[in-house]
Amino acid sequence: MNKSFISTDNAPAAIGTYSQAVKVGTAVYLSGQIPLVPETMDVISEDFTEQTHQVFKNLTAVCQAAGGQIQDMVKVNIFLTDLSNFAIVNEVMSQYFKQPYPARAAIGVRALPKGVQVEIDGIMELPSTN
Repeated sequence: MNKSFISTDNAPAAIGTYSQAVKVGTAVYLSGQIPLVPETMDVISEDFTEQTHQVFKNLTAVCQAAGGQIQDMVKVNIFLTDLSNFAIVNEVMSQYFKQPYPARAAIGVRALPKGVQVEIDGIMELPSTN
C-alpha cells in the first residue's frame, strides 16, 4: 500500500496524534477541521457562519496540498453542537461546492474541541491522471 501524509501551513497544524490528511492511492482521507485560523491557531470568532466558512477554507487548503480541490470531496461528515444551524451549513456549503454535491452526514454532538460549534471531515477522490 502506497500511503503518504499530507501537511500544509495553510491549514491549522494538527493538535493531537493525527495528520491533516492521509493519501492512499487516489483517495485522500481528511481529518476533521475546526474553525482555527492557521496563522494564530485561534478560533476565528464565536459567530457560527464565520466558523463554518473557516472550516471550509481549512478543508480547501488541505485538499489543495493533497493535489486536489474541495470539489473532489466525495464524502463529508459535519459535526454540529446545535442542529438548528443546519440551514446555515447548507448555505455556506453551497458557496464551496457546486453540483453534484458530495455524499454527506450531519451529526449533532454535545461538544467539540476548543468549544467550537462545527467540525467537518471527509474523503476526497483525486481525479485520475491516466
